[in-house]
Amino acid sequence: MITIYTDGSSRGNPGPGGYGVVMKFREHRKEISEGFRKTTNNRMELLAVIIGLEAIKVPNAPVKIFSDSKYVVDAVEKGWLWNWIKKDFKGKKNADLWLRFADIYKKHRVSFQWVKGHAGIPENERCDQLAVDAAEGGNLLVDKGFESGLYS
Repeated sequence: MITIYTDGSSRGNPGPGGYGVVMKFREHRKEISEGFRKTTNNRMELLAVIIGLEAIKVPNAPVKIFSDSKYVVDAVEKGWLWNWIKKDFKGKKNADLWLRFADIYKKHRVSFQWVKGHAGIPENERCDQLAVDAAEGGNLLVDKGFESGLYS
């Protein structure tokens, strides 16, 4: 089982943002983060999950994702995403990222666990720090989906 912890951050909403990912598999651990000059918290929460899943090299891997984002966890676990796709995301934001998520999600056996943010879970605290540091760092990337308006 691959374990992925994720978090997103936005310093303003919209504003500079970042995501953090901590991946664990047996004795292996990997951390990933990036910052963007203008984005939203929900986009960073979702992008963290996408990046974690895209980093997995083996298809059909069993994956457990821990996230403090009700937006992400509920959209998948309660089946909202699949209805949004059927309705072509009418009235929903972040279609670009949700479609990217749906593609990678289908390649693995993914389950989600919602966790309370800032509750002392070491890996989630680390993800938060990675996300905040990325959002506040230099050389911020362009969230093309957000800045082009594709998110709406």
